[in-house]
Amino acid sequence: MWTNILDNAIDALDGEGVITITTRQEGSHVVVEIEDNGPGVPKEIQSRIFDAFFTTKPPGKGTGLGLNISYNIVIDKHRGDIRLYSQPGSTCFQVWLPLNFEEAGPGASIDPASIDRIS
Repeated sequence: MWTNILDNAIDALDGEGVITITTRQEGSHVVVEIEDNGPGVPKEIQSRIFDAFFTTKPPGKGTGLGLNISYNIVIDKHRGDIRLYSQPGSTCFQVWLPLNFEEAGPGASIDPASIDRIS
């Protein structure tokens, strides 16, 4: 899952730029942010970024499954959440994972009001 997100960041940077990984605890979750300073994900496709078989890469370069698989691992297997924040010069994937898997329960959600996102 981490490799899928990092591979996309590396591709977006095309050999130039910085990838920053940060971690922190937010309440009952650990938050991992993977951020790059590349061109960003256009607003018009951000809502589709986790869809199966959706890709902006040319044929033979990507299958459109990496972020979909990552999303399903985080949501279904770990009862967490994954989010995208993007604009030109900053794309950040936030992965929220519960500290206590059993307490998270199936279908657990994170209150968006509890998110402290630095813009």
